[in-house]
Amino acid sequence: MEKDELMREAIRLAEESVREGGGPFGAVIARGGEIVARGANRVVPGCDPTAHAEVTAIREAARRTGSYDPSACEIYTSCEPCPMCLGAIYWARLDKVYYAASRKDAAAAGFADDFIYNELAMEPARRRLPSEELLAGEGRRAFGLWTAKEDRTEY
Repeated sequence: MEKDELMREAIRLAEESVREGGGPFGAVIARGGEIVARGANRVVPGCDPTAHAEVTAIREAARRTGSYDPSACEIYTSCEPCPMCLGAIYWARLDKVYYAASRKDAAAAGFADDFIYNELAMEPARRRLPSEELLAGEGRRAFGLWTAKEDRTEY
């Protein structure tokens, strides 16, 4: 499939999601022009605040490929990814992001994610959501176990 066709599928998924009670977001993950996975926003229907279209598509791509690393794939999203989805895209090591509407378009429709982008740039103690480090030494023990584990799977 061509890029425009893949994006139109993501947009179709977004529109379908709205009709089914979800948010106006859709995503397609493709490798070499072939669709590997599709995702739509399922936050409200699934009672899951992390069920954004991009995350749903990444989960499906990982399941279908049998790998936590669906690299060599591109993602087509109906809207510029929010910070959570962008983070998930980086963790999935996708090669490129294509998006249709911008985050400003999303904000105009009531999805104001810009405050999260701003919060991420701040020191944890200055964020709107209070953050405090607690039992750091004990928390680092798991990292010691991880680095000592010779048969670990790096990701």
